[in-house]
Amino acid sequence: MRIISGIYKGRRFQLPPQLKARPTTDFAKESLFNILGNHIDFDGLKVLDLFAGTGSIGLEFISRGAASVTCVEQYLPHVQFIRSVAEKLKTDRLMLVKGDAYQYIQKCGRQFDIIFADAPYADPRLPEIPSLVFEAAILKDGGWLIVEHSKAVDFSQQPFWQDTRTYGSVHFSFFHTDTQATE
Repeated sequence: MRIISGIYKGRRFQLPPQLKARPTTDFAKESLFNILGNHIDFDGLKVLDLFAGTGSIGLEFISRGAASVTCVEQYLPHVQFIRSVAEKLKTDRLMLVKGDAYQYIQKCGRQFDIIFADAPYADPRLPEIPSLVFEAAILKDGGWLIVEHSKAVDFSQQPFWQDTRTYGSVHFSFFHTDTQATE
């Protein structure tokens, strides 16, 4: 796993063999951050990384200046890996939650500027993520929700959907809440 840009640019971390995660490819991750960089300033953002896996996306946000990143991951070896990387980077901007991402959405009670969700592609609840996030009101007005998914899922008819981008087998659907723009 590699951090692409920011203060930790070029840092690499060997993934332990017991990890089950399917890390977002460097190509897809770099494309995602290029898109976001055209719309937002990363400095000071509060980010939620659901189904954090290896923590690659959350750590990239920290490297680029996010004030805080909350990573939610259920699988203990992944939690341990993310914790070990955060310790090696000596960052205190990463909050790690071991738990179910769907339960976290319903119970967290906080708001975030950006929410990134990368549920397992075969997860039958993956299509529910946008509606769960918006019903829980955990995304700030003007915030971005990005859901990583396979080509089998189409979010284009859901509220706040803006665009879907494809990078090989990786699809990112972008949702943007900006009620001020419609007033």
